[in-house]
Amino acid sequence: MKIKFLPTLFLGAAAALGQTTSTVGTVAAIRPEAMQVEIKSDKGDTLPYRIDAKTLVQRIPPGEKDLKKASAISITDVAIGDRVLVTSTPDSPAVRRILVMGANEIAKRQEADRLDWSARGVSGVVTEKKGNQVTLKMRSMTGETNATVTLNEKTSIKRYAPDSVRFADALASKPNEINIGDQVRARGEKSADGLAVSATEVVFGSFQTKAGTVTAVNAETGEVTLSELGTKATLVAKATKDSSLKAMPDFAAMFAGGGPPPGGMPGGGGMPPGGPPTGMGGRGPGGPPDMSQMLERMPAIQIKDLKPGQTVVVSSTKGSVADHLTIITLLANAEMLIRMASMQAGGQPGGGQRGGGGLPGGAMGMPGGMGMGGMMGGGLDLPGMTP
Repeated sequence: MKIKFLPTLFLGAAAALGQTTSTVGTVAAIRPEAMQVEIKSDKGDTLPYRIDAKTLVQRIPPGEKDLKKASAISITDVAIGDRVLVTSTPDSPAVRRILVMGANEIAKRQEADRLDWSARGVSGVVTEKKGNQVTLKMRSMTGETNATVTLNEKTSIKRYAPDSVRFADALASKPNEINIGDQVRARGEKSADGLAVSATEVVFGSFQTKAGTVTAVNAETGEVTLSELGTKATLVAKATKDSSLKAMPDFAAMFAGGGPPPGGMPGGGGMPPGGPPTGMGGRGPGGPPDMSQMLERMPAIQIKDLKPGQTVVVSSTKGSVADHLTIITLLANAEMLIRMASMQAGGQPGGGQRGGGGLPGGAMGMPGGMGMGGMMGGGLDLPGMTP
C-alpha cells in the first residue's frame, strides 16, 4: 500500500513543542537567499514560511515513529517534493521546526512495500467466511482459483472509507465486518502454491466495477466520460493522485488487417506463439499471477492518454452518487478482459454478434450476444486495491 506522510506522528511532535500551529504538506519551493520555504499543504493552499538561524530542520526516515531518530540537516538539504511538517509558534515570525521526509526515501519505501504486497499477498473477492478463515475468489488469465486467508488476534484489519481511494483514509476494522462480496487484499506468510496466507495485514472494502466506452476526456479536471456497456448510461469517472491507470496491449491494433495469429486470439482458444503478451504474465513462483499482480506489470497511463472509442474497466468505491466514480483502478484496452469474463460466465464465442451490452468488432466482440448482466455476474472484478 502507498506509504503516506504520517500526520498523527507529526501532530504528536507538534504537541510536544507546546502551543503551536502546524502544517503538513509538500515542499513547493526553497529560497535560501530569502530565508523562505514555500509549502503546499494537504488542504490545497500554498503558503510561504520564513526560516531563521533558530529554525530546527530535521530529517526522519519514512515509517520511523521515534522522533529521537530524527537527525539535524541544513535547509539546503531539503528538496522540492519532500514531505514536511512545519511547526510555528505565536511569538516568533519564523517557523520553529521543519520535520522532513525525503521524497526519494518515500518513493523507495513505497516501491519496497508494493513489491512485498505482491510477493507475500493475495487479492480477491470474499466467497466464504468460516471461523478465522476467509475464502477468496481470485481471477487470473488461466481462470479462477480460490485462496484462503487465515486471521489471528494480531492481524491488522482496515476497511476502505466510502468515496475515498486512499489507503491512508482506511479505518480500523474487525473480522466480523468483512462480508461476502467484499474485496480483500491480505499479506503475510504465504504458502508455496500461493493459495494460502496467514495474514499479518488485511485491507478490504466494498467496491464496484464498471465497464464502458470512452466518449469524452477532460485532462484538466482528470475526468473521463463513459457510456456504460449494456445500460448505455453516462458515467463520469474522476482520477485523483492516488488512482492507478493502466493499459492492456491494444490487440485490435496489433492484429489489424491480418486477423489473429496462428497461435490464437483472446477468446479464440489459445495464446499467440511465445506465450502471453508482455504485461500479462504467466505462471510463476507461488502459482499464476492474479489480476492485481498482472495490473502491476502493465504500463501506466494518464487520463490524457485515453481516446474516445476505447473500452475501459473502472473500479471505484461505492459512493453517494451512482453515476460519478472516483477511480481506484482504470484499465484501458479492456476488450480482452471483458471477453474472458464473459466466456468464464458461460458464454461461447459468437462470431462477432452483439447483445445488449456487446462490443463491436468481430473477433473482439462479446460472445454470442452476451450482455453485461451475464458478464458482471460472471465476476468481472477489477481490483479495488493496489499496493
